[in-house]
Amino acid sequence: MSSNCVCRKILVTGGAGFIGTNLSLRLVDRGYCVTVLDNLSPQIHGSKEGTIGRKAIENKVRFVLGDLRDKSTVEKALADQDAVVHLAAETGTGQSMYEIHEYADVNVAGTANLLEVVVKNKLKLKKMILASSRAVYGEGRYICALDGQVFPDARSKDDMDRGDFGAKCPVCGSEVEPLPTGETSSIKTSSIYAVTKYAQEQMFSVVSKSLDIPTVILRYQNVYGPGQSLTNPYTGILSIFSNLLRDNEPIDIFEDGSESRDFVYIDDVIEATMLALESKTEACETFNVGSGEGETVKEVAELLKRLFESSSTLHVSGRFRLGDIRHNYADISKAASGLNFAPRVSFEEGLKEFVAWVKKQEVLPSSYESSLKEMATVGLLKSGTSVARKTI
Repeated sequence: MSSNCVCRKILVTGGAGFIGTNLSLRLVDRGYCVTVLDNLSPQIHGSKEGTIGRKAIENKVRFVLGDLRDKSTVEKALADQDAVVHLAAETGTGQSMYEIHEYADVNVAGTANLLEVVVKNKLKLKKMILASSRAVYGEGRYICALDGQVFPDARSKDDMDRGDFGAKCPVCGSEVEPLPTGETSSIKTSSIYAVTKYAQEQMFSVVSKSLDIPTVILRYQNVYGPGQSLTNPYTGILSIFSNLLRDNEPIDIFEDGSESRDFVYIDDVIEATMLALESKTEACETFNVGSGEGETVKEVAELLKRLFESSSTLHVSGRFRLGDIRHNYADISKAASGLNFAPRVSFEEGLKEFVAWVKKQEVLPSSYESSLKEMATVGLLKSGTSVARKTI
């Protein structure tokens, strides 16, 4: 255990999930006594792989099977804890747009329940960590040739129907170029998921200040790596593309393929979270956790295809999802200075590790196509323009 460790007994909510399992094992290795609270949701854990996370931590942690929305369960899990790392959440940006009650119930009401137990039971926590998301920024920070730094609104359906996918200046309407998005950037939530994550942040901040509990909010970018779900269609394009590439099935790349994301490797995320837990933060601080670089979806698909040695064809379809952002990559300078965090794993190196792991996994049915049908049914998935369609 680190000499500057501020706590020993840690509750990790969602501790049997992808990030939670890796964090719990790291905590155990560092000498912490870990309690995991998880409901083993089938969507997150899968019907056949539902116990993988639990098996990895079995006999290493105190495991509480239960729902964050049940007060007695939360009280049991929080008993005698020194700190809490709150990871448990529904995480699908697209799904949140039509499963609104479920996302609000789990992410907002569940978090409220957790914090209420802390307040009413007068728990003397030494640290609270919240796993938030880059989604709270929406499009994030851009530069306009005419108006300088701007924070665009959500892109219009009419523009995207015409194959115009770029973010626009909210002042003059011209196309803008992305800049790294820092913690002081404007909050412009463009999905229900993002709304719930920002609500979590605000609740943690208020409780932190009222009870004088040191708190760190971590805005994770797109976390990936060995161990992530290959069956949950809401975990991101790496899993979706990998499943298709293994079967040599065609890949449908949305928009024009130039949209980009900041992918951060699981080991770097765990390191950032450990640094936050063991930091000497005395108030409520917020930090971005990412690589600080953007990768386009087209580049990701091409690199994955090469690593899998797949014969899949890559089609740029022009289809798009309402609520998706164009670009967003993190400014991680605050985490570098405040937490001494620096990502160590490059995207290509991390992707090689991910692909090597995927190749060893059983091919399981994916519900990706059914998730797209659900979005199309409620009008959130659009066919776009034929102008953008091409094979690469």
